[in-house]
Amino acid sequence: MADRQTNLLQNLVITRVFDAPRELVWKAWTDPALVVKWWGLKGFTSPSCQIDLRVGGRYLLCMRAPDGQEYWSGGEYTEITAPEKIVSVLFYADRNGKVERADHKDVEVRDVVTFEEMGSGRTKLTFRRSHWDVGEDEGSNQIFDKLAVVVVELARAG
Repeated sequence: MADRQTNLLQNLVITRVFDAPRELVWKAWTDPALVVKWWGLKGFTSPSCQIDLRVGGRYLLCMRAPDGQEYWSGGEYTEITAPEKIVSVLFYADRNGKVERADHKDVEVRDVVTFEEMGSGRTKLTFRRSHWDVGEDEGSNQIFDKLAVVVVELARAG
């Protein structure tokens, strides 16, 4: 565990601009039927997503590797301002939702996601994570690449 603490960094920030209205980007982020289409690293799938989108509610996600290994995580919502901002505290879990805190030696991992209208039907999504592991930025970028595909599909269909 000490090794993990050594690799812990602060303030991961990823920003993406989508050619889609904020309501569509919000929907892609909060609708379980859409989240399963983009959650997970490149080559991974997401067979399960549960979202209780309210302060005190939780989300639980599964990311399945090509070899079948499953990785479960979730969070508890602490602030929601639709369709502008979501704040949550990350946790790890098992398939039944039993929580294993993702606290990195008592450091709470907080995610803040903002959805900003940029005009002309464009939206800037900014994801901030308070603490993260080395390499997590690359994995997060892969996930956001997949999110971009889903948002484009929604925009074309809408």
